[in-house]
Amino acid sequence: MTATEDLVLTQEQIASFEDNGFLHLERICPPEEVEFIIGVYDRLFADKAGRAQGAHFDMVGKDDDNAEPVSPQIINPVFFAPELKDTIFRKNALSVARQLLGPDAVGAFEHAIRKPPLIGAPTPWHQDEAFRRNHAPGYNEISIWMPLQPVDETSGCLQFVSGVHRGPVLSHRSPGNDPTVHALECVDDFASAKVVPVPLSAGGCTIHHCRTPHRAGANRSNGPRRAYILGFEVPTKGVPKMSPEFPWNLEKQTANKKRKQAWRMRGGVFVEVGRKIRRKLRF
Repeated sequence: MTATEDLVLTQEQIASFEDNGFLHLERICPPEEVEFIIGVYDRLFADKAGRAQGAHFDMVGKDDDNAEPVSPQIINPVFFAPELKDTIFRKNALSVARQLLGPDAVGAFEHAIRKPPLIGAPTPWHQDEAFRRNHAPGYNEISIWMPLQPVDETSGCLQFVSGVHRGPVLSHRSPGNDPTVHALECVDDFASAKVVPVPLSAGGCTIHHCRTPHRAGANRSNGPRRAYILGFEVPTKGVPKMSPEFPWNLEKQTANKKRKQAWRMRGGVFVEVGRKIRRKLRF
C-alpha cells in the first residue's frame, strides 16, 4: 500500500476492525517521513521534553530521575515539536479514524513510547479506556500505533485479542499493586482468547479500539523500539452524565502526576487551556 493523504480503507478492512477490535495497515506513512519523524523523536527523548510538566516519564518503572528508564514515554510530543503537525501520517490517521468512528471523529491525544535496546520492559495487558478519567457512557476511541523501525515479537510489537472490545471495561490494577507505577495491567481472565501478534515494517500501523486488550513484549533487540501513537475520539454532545472514575486511577501516586501538579501551580494550567483551544481549532 502506498501512503497518500486521505487513505481509504476497504469494506473488508472496516468489517475486520468491527469484528476483531483491531486492524493493521502495511503503510500509513512514507519512508522519507518516517526518517524525518525519527529525527524529531530522538531529539525529544534525548532532551526529556516535557519532563517538568509531567509529560515525560517511565511508563512501567519507578520514574526516578536518577534511574535509567525502561519504557520512557512522552505525552503529546507535538506540544514540544510543532513540526509534527504537518505530516502525511497525521492526515492519513485522521482519514482512517473518520472512516471507522464517523465524520465527527477528532484528534484526542498522542504519545511516543521508546523501549531502549535490550532493557526495554514489557507493557502489560490493558485496555486504553481503563486509563480514562471521567467520561460519558458510550465513549468511543481508537489508537493508531506506528513503529518507526521494523518491529516483531523480539523487539516488542503489539499483541491483541479479538472480540473483547464488544464487552465492558475489564478490571485493572497497578502492576504489582504499586500505585507509583504509571502503567495498568488487566486482572480479568481472557486467557481463552487467541493472542495475535502483529509484526510491522517501519511506517506501517496497527489500529485498535479503546476496549481491545493489548500488550507489547520486552525489547530484546539491539536497537531502540520507537512507537508513535495518535488517538482519536467522537466528542460527546451536550452535557452528558459522566461515568465515575475508575478506582485503579484514583489510587495512583506517580512521580509524573506530582510534577504535573507542581507545574500547574506555577502557571501551567493556563498553558494547558491554550493548548486545548488550539487543538480544537486544528488537529
